[in-house]
Amino acid sequence: MAHINRRFIDKHWLVFAVRGAAAIVFGFLTLFGGFNNLESVIAVVCVFLLTMGIIDAVSALYNSTKKHGWFNSVIDALIDVAAAMGLLFLARNDLVGSLIIIAIYTFISGLIDIFHGFISTVDPTDRFIRVLVGMMGCVMGLVIINAGNFELLTFLRFFGAYLLVVGVSSMIYGVHNRSQKIEDRIARSEAAKKKTTKSKKKHTRKK
Repeated sequence: MAHINRRFIDKHWLVFAVRGAAAIVFGFLTLFGGFNNLESVIAVVCVFLLTMGIIDAVSALYNSTKKHGWFNSVIDALIDVAAAMGLLFLARNDLVGSLIIIAIYTFISGLIDIFHGFISTVDPTDRFIRVLVGMMGCVMGLVIINAGNFELLTFLRFFGAYLLVVGVSSMIYGVHNRSQKIEDRIARSEAAKKKTTKSKKKHTRKK
């Protein structure tokens, strides 16, 4: 059985699965929702960000009881909510400003994924997923900055496809971390049994 660095196993694997499911839903909604104006798309993105913020806030509360990973969840939640509030109140009548907020959010999210991929992850599969999605986020952020030169349908395809990729990758990430957690539990159980067996043998020899 492969060695697992328990410090890097995500205790909140379910959060990634839920985030992935939400991203897939909103990705399909963005791509196939039949929107004909950018205001409607921005409203969908705003709801998506608030949903992500709620999920990350719940994750932060849960992780605070485990004293593991709560700070990262707080940062994610703050970024999600800040972007959503910006869309709601600061740029609701300014489409250019809205696109800038979405672009900054996407770019920062990409940087965070890249950071976690290289710093907070030792498993090669986890690292590949997070770095790949992070790079896509950075590229997508730069693309959205130039969205003023695109037709609405082009923007929908880009952003909807990005959400689908984020959703699918998050689901894979969550399932993979779940399997790691199970593998870790088995490894600890086997180690405990071996320790007990050695202790019994040692005690028998003393007698």
